[in-house]
Amino acid sequence: MTNIVERGRITARVPQAVEAKLREAADLVGATVNQFLVQAALEKANEVIDRERHIAVTPRDAVFLLNLLDDPSPANAKLMRARERYHQARHERVLRSAAQQDPASD
Repeated sequence: MTNIVERGRITARVPQAVEAKLREAADLVGATVNQFLVQAALEKANEVIDRERHIAVTPRDAVFLLNLLDDPSPANAKLMRARERYHQARHERVLRSAAQQDPASD
């Protein structure tokens, strides 16, 4: 059984000095320029994704957040009004969606 892997293509136009530097670096690690670019771009992409998905907190902040989760403050009036507006808007969206999907309601 043969596995078929679909591939995408990325093309970049760069100044000759940049191409020369990339070629030199690729040669130093024994890779083609394409292999070098893909590996470097993938490493950078993973770094960016990891950085954006994780939130670093100090130990003091972690204790503070855990205490809030263990013993949350009671909801104030402003929060309760916001909760009610959210539920009302959600209910209205559900009703609109049901009316759009039900042709017998016309």
